Amino acid sequence: MLKIGVDAMGGDFAPEAAVRGAVMALDAIGAESRIVLFGDEARIRELLAAEQCPAERFDIVATTEVIEMGDHPAKAFQAKSDSSIAVGFGYLAKGLVDGFASAGSTGAMMVGSMYAVKPIEGVIRPAISSLVPTASGRPALLLDVGLNVDCKPEVLAQYGLIGSIYAEAVLGIENPRVGVLNIGEEETKGNAQSKATYELLRAEERIRFVGNVEGSHIFSGKIADVIVCDGFVGNTVLKMAEGLYRINKALGGGNAFWDAMNYENVGGTPVLGVNAPVLIGHGISSPKAIRSMILSAERCIRSGFTHRLQQVFNS
Repeated sequence: MLKIGVDAMGGDFAPEAAVRGAVMALDAIGAESRIVLFGDEARIRELLAAEQCPAERFDIVATTEVIEMGDHPAKAFQAKSDSSIAVGFGYLAKGLVDGFASAGSTGAMMVGSMYAVKPIEGVIRPAISSLVPTASGRPALLLDVGLNVDCKPEVLAQYGLIGSIYAEAVLGIENPRVGVLNIGEEETKGNAQSKATYELLRAEERIRFVGNVEGSHIFSGKIADVIVCDGFVGNTVLKMAEGLYRINKALGGGNAFWDAMNYENVGGTPVLGVNAPVLIGHGISSPKAIRSMILSAERCIRSGFTHRLQQVFNS
């Protein structure tokens, strides 16, 4: 039985959105998968009853505390040991769930990722990534999108390898193309960081490196399947895309490309480079977004991505 841990208390609209999203995910996950909800048991059961969903369809782990968005992540993770996030990571570290997802405090989720399940040996810094839609019809992977705003070239080069393994294992892209986000496609373009990263990735025999990628080609899908950048740049790109999506929607535009840019359809951002599948959802997650986050977590667990990454870095 594959067990997907879900923080029922995480997000601006929790526990209502989290529980309703979990109910929506029930008929979409595999028959051998089971959702484990962490949170206020009485409230969870009350919400499930309101949805006319038998509580027996879930495993419920009762917790008494919540790490709020305004809490100091590291201090709260230690002080609130019976919080839904802390207990969820405890289960993940012990192998009692196969992955853990939350739309709660990003900081607390990262504390749990770094200190409960820990980075894979050999990974300099884990990354958070995001899928971006492309005109080609299949998504590209952008990393990092906000965890590490300053990165040495060695870290970015690892992101290329990590992203390549993820794209192949989880997205099903055979021999994915890896590129560096830069101000031009020419080898000589860019700052010292991007030039050094270029050289390291070109020498990396375990990936298919295709060179530099201009910002104008991020959403084309023509050049790269995995696009490497530091968290400062990646987060800026991601928020620009979110802003364009909202503007386009307000103006009445819509098609498959723009719909794929809706965070609700993506659901969560995986933390790449740690010893278990961890997904972080948007704080404003709706039930639909929670459903997508749970399905992304299931896909990540089922792919065996973490094990494959461990094998690569420990070989």
